[in-house]
This record gives sequence, structure tokens and C-alpha cells, in this order.
Amino acid sequence: MNLSYWNLTNKRAVVTGSTKGIGKAIAEGLLQMEAEVLIVARNEAEIKAQVRQYQEKGWKATGFATDLSQKGKSEQLINFIAEQWGGLDILVNNVGTNIRKATVAYQPVEYDFLLETNLRSSFELLQMAHPLLKTAQGCVVNVTSVAGLTALRSGSIYGMTKAALNQLTRNLACEWAADDIRVNAVAPWYIETPLTETVLANAATYADIVARTPLRRVGQPDEVAAAAVFLCLPAASYITGQI
Repeated sequence: MNLSYWNLTNKRAVVTGSTKGIGKAIAEGLLQMEAEVLIVARNEAEIKAQVRQYQEKGWKATGFATDLSQKGKSEQLINFIAEQWGGLDILVNNVGTNIRKATVAYQPVEYDFLLETNLRSSFELLQMAHPLLKTAQGCVVNVTSVAGLTALRSGSIYGMTKAALNQLTRNLACEWAADDIRVNAVAPWYIETPLTETVLANAATYADIVARTPLRRVGQPDEVAAAAVFLCLPAASYITGQI
């Protein structure tokens, strides 16, 4: 087998929400595969510290601090990428958050916040990144959730946004195939991250989750990252539209 299928040397990758949890693990996986990675998150101090650690390891990492839930920020990010790199090979849409409530308890401001963060930010970034990805014949990995496939205790709005992102993945895979852009998603079950920390701390909830899990344990960020990184590799060049 061609060994070039299994590395990302000289590939340029952006990972949103990549200072914690799954996003951080994906960024590190791409760096280990020799890609150059742009770390994108809201906290500039965390980004600088993380990039410094990566550069000390000899990895090609840079950072960009922004809140993609705010309108206009995606355009700023794409302009930065175009100026810094002149192109883009890999886009990982990982940014997302949650507010767990009963459906009747949500306030309009919470609904808007979750849709802006989890869905609109990814949609807008995909739109604006398209020309760069087309030139590079690049790929996209959207990080969604099992909550977008079946009912969980994660709240109806979170599930709605992840289901929409799953369908967007399928649509773009077909629409952008003519541009040689692959679009896939990973939809994790419960993973040990800061977002699930309070949920997993509840013993009864934890027991219920494990009981519904064939491997009888909660997953780790690196295990999700391995799937996401694989979808970015040349080895996955005939895989698109998959969740």
C-alpha cells in the first residue's frame, strides 16, 4: 500500500473549537500526521499557550481567536486563512455547545444562541471556505452527535442542530462532489470532555449511558479524533457523505 495515503504532509487544516475536548484531540491528530493546523477558539490566552506547546514539539501550529457564533467572524477567519496560507485543504467544524433543559423551559435567547453556535457558524464557514477548498480539492469533517440521530437527554435544540448538520453533510457531499470536495461527519456518543463532565458525574446517568453502550464504557476524545483524522487522509479519498 502507498504510504503517502497515511500522512498529511504540507496539508493546511483548520479546526474550530480546538482548545478542549474532541476539537483539541483532532487538532493534535492532524499535527501528528504532519499537517499544518490553525487552532481556532474564543480564548486567546489558551490558544497562545497551546500553540507554544505544539511548536516546542516541532509541530506546525498557529492560532486565531474568535467567536464564530457572532456574525461576520467567519469572514474574518477565512480572510486570515487566505492571507496566511493562500489556500485550505481541511476544514473541521467542531465548535459547539449545549444548554440542557426540558423543551418548554428554553428561552428564545437560548434557542438563538444554540442555533448560532452549533449550526449557523458551521454553515457560514462552509459557504465562505468553499472557494479555497475547491482549489485544493480538499475535505470537510463536521463533528455532530448521536443526539442528531436519536433521542437523548441532551435537549431538543442541541439534537435539532446536530441533525441539521448531519443532513448538511449529506447535501454538501453530493453538491460539492463536482468540485472534488469530500464532506463527512463523525457523530460521537458520550465522550469524556468538558461538555459532558457534569452529565457523567451523575452516577445514575453514567450507569444508564454505559448500559446503552456496547463496549460498556464512555469514549475518549482521541477515539473520536482517530475517526476524524482518517476521514482527512488520502486513504479516505473515496469516502464522502458519511456520518
